[in-house]
Amino acid sequence: MFDLRTVNDVLVRATGRGDRTVLMVQEEAGRWSPISSVDLYGRVRALADVLRSWGVEKGDRVALLAENRWEWPVTDFAVLALGGVDVPLYPTLTTEQIGYMLRDSGAKVAFVSTAEQYQKVRQAGELPDLKVVVVMDPGENEGAESFSNLMKEAPEKQQRDAAFDVMLKTARPEDLATIIYTSGTTGEPKGVMLTHGNLASNLNYSTGPLGLGDKDTGISFLPLSHVTARHLDYALMCHGTKVAYCAKFDQLPEAMRVVRPTIFVAVPRVYEKIRQAVEAKSAQSPLKHRIFQWALKVGKAHRAEILEGKKVGGTSWAIANKLVFSKIADAFGGEVRIFIAGGAPLGVDTAGWFADAGISILEGYGLTETSPVIALNYPGVNRIGTVGRPLENVQCRFADDGELEVKGPSIFVGYWKKERETKEAFAEDGWFRTGDIGNLDEQGFLSITDRKKELLKTSGGKLIAPQPIENKLKANTLVGNAALVGDKHKFACVLISPNLVALKGWAGGQGLQAGDLTTLVRNPKVIQAYQQIVDRVNQELAHFESIKRICVVPDEWSVETDELTPSLKLKRRIVEKKYEKQIADFYADEATAKG
Repeated sequence: MFDLRTVNDVLVRATGRGDRTVLMVQEEAGRWSPISSVDLYGRVRALADVLRSWGVEKGDRVALLAENRWEWPVTDFAVLALGGVDVPLYPTLTTEQIGYMLRDSGAKVAFVSTAEQYQKVRQAGELPDLKVVVVMDPGENEGAESFSNLMKEAPEKQQRDAAFDVMLKTARPEDLATIIYTSGTTGEPKGVMLTHGNLASNLNYSTGPLGLGDKDTGISFLPLSHVTARHLDYALMCHGTKVAYCAKFDQLPEAMRVVRPTIFVAVPRVYEKIRQAVEAKSAQSPLKHRIFQWALKVGKAHRAEILEGKKVGGTSWAIANKLVFSKIADAFGGEVRIFIAGGAPLGVDTAGWFADAGISILEGYGLTETSPVIALNYPGVNRIGTVGRPLENVQCRFADDGELEVKGPSIFVGYWKKERETKEAFAEDGWFRTGDIGNLDEQGFLSITDRKKELLKTSGGKLIAPQPIENKLKANTLVGNAALVGDKHKFACVLISPNLVALKGWAGGQGLQAGDLTTLVRNPKVIQAYQQIVDRVNQELAHFESIKRICVVPDEWSVETDELTPSLKLKRRIVEKKYEKQIADFYADEATAKG
């Protein structure tokens, strides 16, 4: 447990370690370079001096539009050192979305990663409050400042400066630290206001039991615009753990091979993709498949020991580990001892599969509005199907309809310039309404079943939680993503976005031409294969939950095509709008169809 009062205290801890490496950066040539504690201090101090010369003062907003790179935390810490408020924006946002958020927040300065992001800002319309734009990448960008030029005096500012250190301590827990815009899965984005105290109180309790230290390394690849990734980086810095920045997801496999992290935190979709890749590889030959299935059977017999963090012995385990499990561990770099999943439900199937392969994934749960962690499983105290026990500083209760409500110092203070939405987010006695349906078991483990707004209510009055069903479908290699529909209808149906690599490989094995995707997904053999996947899932569902009709769409959903949020959650409204015709076809004969 830490004793942090503000985020500035994180900087003090991270920069108090002399020449020891705190950050690792991948250069263009692929070489990883260290940034020491004193390097970080000099760069933050230099940038803070520049920002002050531009008139940035307490309460001023500064936008950050960049991938994960060392300039991100330097900017973050420099803004907070001055009492400013940073506004992180996802690099995947459109020009229109960026314009809205810059205007809404009233950002005075914007830091962007590349010339491409700079052009988005330039084309975002009138931005009356924006005075300066800084580009992190080297090169000339007309009308913008160069980040490298702002760092020229950094080497001279590595010595501790009394005035700067005093300024860091003037921040108060109640001071606003950041405005984080929600990804807008259910409507217009809202700016979540988090104070220094909100963020610090969560850091004090969330990661202590993980046992991290200065021998550990983590890779920062989840978008820092998301509070979970930012919280993790802060926590690693406090523990003295090295943070390696990976700017692009497609660089992650190579980064894991070289960096060999000891802690790995990802959204469930990352784990699902790794599982699918492993299963696809094992299916390349009947012998590989038999060995793989045998190994998982051996692992399943030891699942309880894995989840309790015990060392498994025995000849069968040793053979299974050598032939299969070690290969899966190598996909993460081979040294990871702590696996964490958050941002969306992991799914019992996926969690169990990894446990059977010797990997205990610690699932956690939280929201942007809760800074973010509400609950987390820990090594040796890991219960599949739950998100762990709530943190010590978070109180939980349930409304009559099962919605989880929470209270504590990590709960946000409101939505930026949205009084009505802020009022609606809290119960009359001040408890925050999470919007999630859940329960606590007798041992105090929290389970989240679904988003309250995403529950489907059939015309017969039955409630269906779509996420657990979708997770079961996504456990199959051929399924990239799935969206259950059926609200106000007699029965549920599903839209399936295929895993294109797996589907094309399967099609080749069936002698089918995989060139035109639209033609491929309409092939009777392909439809039958997906129907069989749905049929197997239906066997595990109640009658009213069972999926009556399917449609395999000729699209692989992604952040770029707007079906997924930057944290890889499904944008249901977007999907339902995009596939209106397919959904209408599901229910064209609903009146006479069997329920």
